[in-house]
Amino acid sequence: MKIKSQRNFWSGLMFIAIGLSFAWGATNYSFGSSANPGPGYFPFGLGLILAVLGALVIFTALTIETADGDPVGAFAWRPLLIILASVALFGFLLPRLGMVICLPLLVIASSVASDEFTWKASLINAAVLIALSYAVFVAGLKLTIPLWPTMFGA
Repeated sequence: MKIKSQRNFWSGLMFIAIGLSFAWGATNYSFGSSANPGPGYFPFGLGLILAVLGALVIFTALTIETADGDPVGAFAWRPLLIILASVALFGFLLPRLGMVICLPLLVIASSVASDEFTWKASLINAAVLIALSYAVFVAGLKLTIPLWPTMFGA
């Protein structure tokens, strides 16, 4: 069988691997029931859905013809490392600096990885993300997420 789109084939294979890994990892947690789902219920289902989507992407890669075979280009290491470092920095700084300072740092630092980076778009994105995160996680779900640095109080 001939691969007609290399890009779709490899991305579908990646989806399957990640989906099955999450589903397998979720088996270490309690599933609960549909009425009262446990911590493994959602990641298991989501992992299976991701694996099925990956299989569909591979199917299209094997059946739909592309003009040049859709070759996979060079791997973009710089943006990948910048985004990974930004997320790790966010996880480290959130308990110390709070959400109001860490979210803009995350957005701006990860936006630098893009060729289309602008300060205006990054700051607007950060403001919207702070407002939505506060509304969903703090006000809606009542999660205890520090909003400000610990030196400024609760």
